Amino acid sequence: MSTISSSSSKRAACVEANGRTYSLPRDPVVVICLDGFDPEYLERGTADGTLPTISALAANGYVGMAVASIPTTTNTNNTSIVTGVPPAVHGINGNYYLDADTGEEIMVIDAKRLRCGTILGAVSKAGVKTVVVTAKDKLLKVLAYGMDGIAFSSENPNAADLTAVGVHTGEELVGRSQPDQYSADLSLFALDAGLRLLEKLRPGLMYLSTSDFVQHKYEPGDEEANTFHAEVDRRIARMIELGATVALTADHGMANKTRPDGQPNVVYAEDALNEKFGAGSVRVICPIADPFVRHHGALGGFVRVHLLKSGDVQAMIEYARSLPGIEQVLDRATVCERYQLPPDREGDFAIFSDRRTAVGARRVDHDLSALGDHPLRSHGGLGERRVPFILSRPLTPEYREWAGSRELRNFDIFDFALNGVA
Repeated sequence: MSTISSSSSKRAACVEANGRTYSLPRDPVVVICLDGFDPEYLERGTADGTLPTISALAANGYVGMAVASIPTTTNTNNTSIVTGVPPAVHGINGNYYLDADTGEEIMVIDAKRLRCGTILGAVSKAGVKTVVVTAKDKLLKVLAYGMDGIAFSSENPNAADLTAVGVHTGEELVGRSQPDQYSADLSLFALDAGLRLLEKLRPGLMYLSTSDFVQHKYEPGDEEANTFHAEVDRRIARMIELGATVALTADHGMANKTRPDGQPNVVYAEDALNEKFGAGSVRVICPIADPFVRHHGALGGFVRVHLLKSGDVQAMIEYARSLPGIEQVLDRATVCERYQLPPDREGDFAIFSDRRTAVGARRVDHDLSALGDHPLRSHGGLGERRVPFILSRPLTPEYREWAGSRELRNFDIFDFALNGVA
């Protein structure tokens, strides 16, 4: 539920969304979710000089760290960011899930499972020009849920009505053709669309969300990673030059999950559990699975285990804890309490692998042939929870105190961008 609060003589009008209050922007605010932007990219880019704009914000704005929602997947965390609340409230706890009532496995590509409104929707209803551009079309219906304004994706850039800015298509707006799904330009196209809209429309609030194609393929310091992140940095510099407050975070980090011999380091949990407790005992669901499966073969750092027939859950949990590379195994109640997840949408228990290991379902479920010569780099677990949290303007004293005394969440980014800059 979103409501509009009246302005006073001392502060701008504000809106309430999901129990948090957000001041309406006087000047443009751009919030960017840089998909897969692990802190190692920030640290390496700062040391190498490939991120001059972002690096300078340590002195001119704010550069810190936050934690992402569990599982550290794209849908879960983009939804947390635009709602300002954890999955226990908004309901989107993965890219892929098992419907416990029907037994159907479902890809999340719309807002049907969303249980609350968004900050973007609340701000747009208050009369602020609001924009969403996302690299991945699968996110669009959630990010733009209940929002009045311009919303489109790099995958489908010509679907939006852009007559308000004097063009007919996203391709015309950006000045180049729709990018390939598996390319760095899928992300840069989204950022360039945001830049053009900032120049032409000057919206009050804009959310830009990228793809993690580069981060899945290239390590920090690789030439391709450096080139991509330098291009992102250059676009952020231009947004700041245009007078926008820019806030940057990530949906998750990224980690190499490859053995010393170069082969993927994977635990196939469903195979292991069914071998130990009998065929057909469990179904393992990988919430990282999405239409971009070539990135990671649906292998990440977190899976849910659903019992298909009666069994000793505690014995299964203890056995799963004994598997190599497994960091943590928690029953439904514990994982929901600890990581603020919706109990009705979790499995009987959850398995987390460590940062160097991926966990999957059955070996036959995961096609890794598309990786080619690249290492398996993925996310989803605790090892990819730490993410950058960056603002282009200094924080107010109140928000500096908050940042220094409490653990930040990536979904605090709208609060800081709209309420916390000096």
